Amino acid sequence: MSRQERKNMINFIEVMKKADRESLAFMTDADIEHLYNNVYEQMMIQQSL
Repeated sequence: MSRQERKNMINFIEVMKKADRESLAFMTDADIEHLYNNVYEQMMIQQSL
């Protein structure tokens, strides 16, 4: 993943999950992508209710 993609995913996770940037900074790209996908999926489910 590019640096910009990672930055965008981290920003999204911070806003949606109230996660702190410091803890996210130590995660691997795969961890960030997995967390992003889970948060995004939860958001889509909530919007469809």
